[in-house]
Amino acid sequence: MNRLLYESSVSYKGYLIIPFVYAQADNYEIYSYKLLSEIGHKSQFHKAENPARIYGSGAINIVDIAKEHIDQNSEFVHHGDSFKSRYIYREHLIIIFQERDKCFYDHYPPELLNNIAAPKLFKSEYECLSWIKQGLDGRQVQQRTI
Repeated sequence: MNRLLYESSVSYKGYLIIPFVYAQADNYEIYSYKLLSEIGHKSQFHKAENPARIYGSGAINIVDIAKEHIDQNSEFVHHGDSFKSRYIYREHLIIIFQERDKCFYDHYPPELLNNIAAPKLFKSEYECLSWIKQGLDGRQVQQRTI
């Protein structure tokens, strides 16, 4: 699988739709998608790959396919946008959550939806993002020196 196209992700009705290039055929890219759910593992679609089992010709097309599937099969009513504070840094997806006066995050690498976040709380979104950025920048320096 190619890298997840976090920069083309769309938050929709409590899900984050994340397109990716599934394959190529005759110089045409075939797109698929993965989902994250705001209710996490309680959802049958959390981290699911293309539950609609339909592929698309582009990122926008596959997002539309995913939206239609969500409209027909959503298992909960969402409240607000859990994925509104999401950032991409060095092709990594970072989602910031805030509860009361504390921030925490989920962190997904470019190739798979495995949350690699450290169990750490922050006082602000800025502090959280700075800590993540520092960690990713440090990892890049280590990889270059090896």
